[in-house]
Amino acid sequence: MQHSILSGDFIINPVPQLNPDMTVDTLVERCVKGDRDGFRLLYNHYAKAMYNTALRIVNNAADAEDILQEAFSDAFRSLESFRNRSTFGAWLKRIVINKSINKVKRERKRWVEVDMESIDGYQIDEPEIDEDDFVYKVESIKQAMKQLPDGYRTVLSLHLVENYKHEEIAGMLGIAHATVRTQYIRAKKKLLEIISQNNLS
Repeated sequence: MQHSILSGDFIINPVPQLNPDMTVDTLVERCVKGDRDGFRLLYNHYAKAMYNTALRIVNNAADAEDILQEAFSDAFRSLESFRNRSTFGAWLKRIVINKSINKVKRERKRWVEVDMESIDGYQIDEPEIDEDDFVYKVESIKQAMKQLPDGYRTVLSLHLVENYKHEEIAGMLGIAHATVRTQYIRAKKKLLEIISQNNLS
């Protein structure tokens, strides 16, 4: 995201930074007390990363911006209940991801491709792709991911980029663990095909 996003009186800077002697926990405490500068600093610190997380799932800049604003609004209203449950960043990311998934579900009834091979515990006979072989330029992967079907893009983003386990992704999406595994394998294969076909490597 090359430009700044203006939202109310909060500005997302391209490279948000915190003062070296200031921690996220300190900012959260300031926000709990109603400190508006604390809100602004916390927003600027996380906004770019959370925007990118939303964008990878919904694949639409305007929707990602809306999700970003909604997620921060919800987070700021719920700071008291958050305290000490987890890191603020991890908590906020889950809010962003849940909102992103719900957005895709609302607009695309069949956003996850259900594989008949994974129903009733039947395991597909497909080899895993070695992660060490999955090395391409970041920009190539980003461009190729935009072309993936929603289900593939979401599962791949959550596992490969956000580092969630298949079991966690299954819970987020409300689908079987075997289906997540199937989607992930096929998403990676499709991604490699797109990169190859479009000479993105």
